[in-house]
Amino acid sequence: MNTASNIFKGVVHGNVIELDHAPGLPDGEHVNVIVQASGPSIRLPPGEGLRRAFGAWAEEAAELDKYLEWNRQQRKLARRELEP
Repeated sequence: MNTASNIFKGVVHGNVIELDHAPGLPDGEHVNVIVQASGPSIRLPPGEGLRRAFGAWAEEAAELDKYLEWNRQQRKLARRELEP
């Protein structure tokens, strides 16, 4: 059993961690991961996290409203009628 360990830096994207460098392990190798922030946590102002998460729509509120309305209409078209 190989117990060698290395420390790699990377960036979290959802549930995926993108490493700065290849770990040198074969594809599919099982590993143990300990996640530790590399620096102090950044405290965002209220609402900033949502703005970043929905960044594509951040400056397009009117376009977002149009899209959401279109989406609601499409869902109504595909919905079956309920029988009493």
